[in-house]
Amino acid sequence: MQCACGSQLTFEECCRPLIKGERFAETPEQLMRARYTAYTMVEMEFLEESMHPDTRENNDPQGTRDWAENSKWLGLEILSASGGGPDDEAGEVEFIASFEYGGEFSPYHEVATFSRMDGRWYFVEGRKGVNRPLRREEPKVGRNDPCPCGSGKKFKRCCGS
Repeated sequence: MQCACGSQLTFEECCRPLIKGERFAETPEQLMRARYTAYTMVEMEFLEESMHPDTRENNDPQGTRDWAENSKWLGLEILSASGGGPDDEAGEVEFIASFEYGGEFSPYHEVATFSRMDGRWYFVEGRKGVNRPLRREEPKVGRNDPCPCGSGKKFKRCCGS
């Protein structure tokens, strides 16, 4: 069975050892992937244990369980990861978790912060991610420029209409 976190590895070689406490995450991204997978499997104990001890009081176990149990989990996309190297004590992972809840599609965009304590990574908090503007790699095609499809027509009379 392929792991729900999208790593292209099997669950057995990816998130299972973390969720079952057989080993700890080596990076914040690994922990983020395991936390997402834990939501898909309603592994509440792991979700609680992977939170930084100083932030556990802010947790809503019933709300978290309801969200985990009643969502159809559709995928995890890691947008960026920073920090979290062997010498770092903090790291961030920006991601989009896609799911359906109550029949509605809901992509959840977050920047999660992580902290290492006693050699182990913990989830600290998440803040809403900000959608970045689309950046074009190629110049914008003007209305009177030749159409990039190669038809020989002006863009406005071809693909731009």
